Amino acid sequence: MNDVEQTEIKLEFDTPRFLHSLFANDPKNLSFLETELAVKAVTRDGWITISGAPGAVERARAVFADLESAQRNGGPIAQREFRHAVEVAAGNGMIGVTELSGVRLVGSRGRKPVIPRTPGQLEYVRAIETHDVTFGLGPAGTGKNYLAMAMGLTLLKRRIMQRIILTRPAVEAGEALGFLPGDLREKVAPYLRPLYDAIHDMLDPEEAQRYLDEGTIEIAPLAFMRGRTLSRSFVILDEAQNTTREQMFMALTRLGEESRMVITGDSSQVDLKPGVRSGLAEAEHALQDIEGIAFHQFSKSDIVRHPVVGRIVEAYERYRA
Repeated sequence: MNDVEQTEIKLEFDTPRFLHSLFANDPKNLSFLETELAVKAVTRDGWITISGAPGAVERARAVFADLESAQRNGGPIAQREFRHAVEVAAGNGMIGVTELSGVRLVGSRGRKPVIPRTPGQLEYVRAIETHDVTFGLGPAGTGKNYLAMAMGLTLLKRRIMQRIILTRPAVEAGEALGFLPGDLREKVAPYLRPLYDAIHDMLDPEEAQRYLDEGTIEIAPLAFMRGRTLSRSFVILDEAQNTTREQMFMALTRLGEESRMVITGDSSQVDLKPGVRSGLAEAEHALQDIEGIAFHQFSKSDIVRHPVVGRIVEAYERYRA
């Protein structure tokens, strides 16, 4: 006989559809809740009963309160958000789904706002808000570039910044960049495709094209930054692991009044020739603890692409170790 005190609560919601959206329309997520919090969950129609030890039941109640608040605020609820809410309730985190969904970065009318999906992404956004230069470091799929672009567009629409400048070292093109067909934007476009994709995700096509045509969003290879002073500009330097030491120093010293810079890269993906030291690697050592500069290191838990991407990154980390 079980001597542990048991209790049961019944949570009722507006509609079955709303309730199902809270566990991402997947009953398997309720099994995760039961396992992690040691409760029993039974749902039917627009209600769910949760039974177990009083403390565990209250933690489960907190999960649904967090998810309901986030959902009503317009935040996305997928498996990641559900599991995160459970882990926070279990004591494995401090930032709930509601707090994540409270940060809404601006896009076009009719487009969903960009919302940090993990605590790491939220910390990154806050670092960009409060620092002149922010380094976003880590593996693919963590939102380094996407969130930087969302922050740039938000500041642009608030008239805090006058323009966004996207740049990266065109390592693959080498000295042949000038011989590629088309104008400068067409030459560089293949190297900045992820940032272009982010622009078109967040803005409607006409607005995106207008910003590009009038130079409000400027795209240029890093070599073209030499000699310039960038004022009231939001600068995104992508693929920074492929900068040389000289290029990184040059890029950092372009920053003018009321500007911010976000530098993104992954030190495990350097494409420089053997013997050429990465400018990002030098900056990581030289600029620690400098006022106005933040370093944010993403981990595989911040990967928000297809779940298999996280498993791929983890497998490679084990193999290369």
